[in-house]
Amino acid sequence: MAASEAALQVLPGAVLSQVYNNLRSNSQFSFKYHIRSKKDENYGGLSQNGPRISQNYVIRNANQSLCCNCTGAESVPDASRDDGNKRLGNSVAMDLDNQSPGPTQHLKYENEGVLLNDELASDIEISLEEEAWNLLRASMVNFRGSPVGTIAANDPSDSDTLNYDQVFIRDFVPSAIAFLLKGEYDIVRNFILHTLQLQSWEKTMDCHSPGPGLMPASFKVHSMPPDCDDSETEEVLDPDFGEAAIGRVAPVDSGLWWVILLRAYGICSGDLALWERVDVQTGIAMILTLCLADGFDMFPTLLVTDGSCMIDRRMGIHGHPLEIQALFYSAMLCARELLKPVDALADLIKAINNRLVSLSIHIREYYWIDLKTLNEIYRYKTEEYSFDAVNKFNIYPDQIPPWLVEWMPHKGGYLIGNLQPAHMDFRFFSLGNLWAITCNLATTEQSHAILDLIEAKWSELVAAMPLKICFPALEGREWQIITGCDPKNTPWSYHNGGSWPTLLWQLTVACIKMNRREIAENAIKVAEKRIARDNWPEYYDSKGARFIGKQARLFQTWSIAGYLVAKLLIANPSAANILVNVEDAELLNVFTCELTAKPRGKRRKRPTKIFIV
Repeated sequence: MAASEAALQVLPGAVLSQVYNNLRSNSQFSFKYHIRSKKDENYGGLSQNGPRISQNYVIRNANQSLCCNCTGAESVPDASRDDGNKRLGNSVAMDLDNQSPGPTQHLKYENEGVLLNDELASDIEISLEEEAWNLLRASMVNFRGSPVGTIAANDPSDSDTLNYDQVFIRDFVPSAIAFLLKGEYDIVRNFILHTLQLQSWEKTMDCHSPGPGLMPASFKVHSMPPDCDDSETEEVLDPDFGEAAIGRVAPVDSGLWWVILLRAYGICSGDLALWERVDVQTGIAMILTLCLADGFDMFPTLLVTDGSCMIDRRMGIHGHPLEIQALFYSAMLCARELLKPVDALADLIKAINNRLVSLSIHIREYYWIDLKTLNEIYRYKTEEYSFDAVNKFNIYPDQIPPWLVEWMPHKGGYLIGNLQPAHMDFRFFSLGNLWAITCNLATTEQSHAILDLIEAKWSELVAAMPLKICFPALEGREWQIITGCDPKNTPWSYHNGGSWPTLLWQLTVACIKMNRREIAENAIKVAEKRIARDNWPEYYDSKGARFIGKQARLFQTWSIAGYLVAKLLIANPSAANILVNVEDAELLNVFTCELTAKPRGKRRKRPTKIFIV
């Protein structure tokens, strides 16, 4: 009986069959429950007057009425967890594509037993959204009595949490967007301000300190006694700036995501006063000053090391990866809106404007590839020593991989993963391309072509679970050299061609921006067939995304939040405006003038005067 009551508090889709078996075998179980869901046409979406989501439900029996305070997966008894592990092992061996349960499952509890019946939806209906919201709330972290974020994963079957019990900045972004769209602003505001305070912490590794604007990758709430008093404890935030991370890599994307989220919070909540706070203005300025610092690089792209973004392990993305450039461009556009036009920030704002123009020209011209551009590269001349060189980066045509010649569709194209002297990374990276659409780093024509490519290569990029983090995977000798024989990034697993459900929300934003919602809707339908049944994994393995990732955490928070954000945005597409950067007319004019005055290959400024010392 205790197991039955605990199961009723959660009832995620993945454990419904186990609940049924437990209850059916319990001869003393004899009562009748009705779960009534409050639903309307705006469920999971936004009304025109603001965020409104109706997902509360009530459990009633013959004698009382009470609210269901769902606590998440940790409420499931051990027996259910063991069965879930067995089911997970079996699912790896089965053909997952042939099983497609609907997104909603129904139960009816009767005297002397339980009956499963899809026709009894009016009695009991637990939707995926409701399950996801329960799990998302179960992952919330409180700091001194107030919510401050969500942990990376809440997997009750895994005793070794590593750092998955921490609040990651990049991981929390989809959770934050979900809370914003639901009208719950406090947790996002708390997160923004507390991470801002962590920015000023001293960061040192081996006697070296990075730039002062660096944001942490993650933080954890610890209880410890205050100074000179062991009788009491107080909660403190313990940040990780990369000192404890695998590979000891600083998180370049954390600060960029923080600026993007800050803008989204202000637009959605109306709390524009937060933008104007001195500490917030200072935090924005520190992040952008760090990114815009002068160096030896000749390119406007941001130079980073391997593993400094979502792909946080060695995957050959060091240099100028597209994901960082798209986030950098988006963060600069957001900063232009957020920074006050005061004298103290005039030089920074000018530097941002100049970098926006040069970065957009660079990415749109040199990162773009389609069948026509591929043919041009195939015919490149090399070793051109000239200011008017066409092959500026001295790319050798033999670098074109054989897979790309056959894979590139006639209609469609994408932004390549990386560009450096004598090197083009031709892999397709989903997040970089999708965010380039969202922030207008890609042109309108290019944006449609990226979505055309996703549609044309649906069986490889979406397959049984959206969305491939990159395509194709590194294999053989290439995998050994580039990843260092990383056992986690084996071919078609994790960051090396794995499928990540969290990318569903970025896909949805990009599709809504380009008025092609049907692509996102189809991807959501694919995810709904199995994501809850599989217990919301972190990622999927194999070319067709048919296996749950071999080291994937279950109940991964950003898999849950990514699905919720996708559903919320599809229900109310106008809400995507909190994330979309509209093409700036001033920047567009400058961009056009630059291309007209200095065509490709002829952009060298000569000194107006010659000085002889």
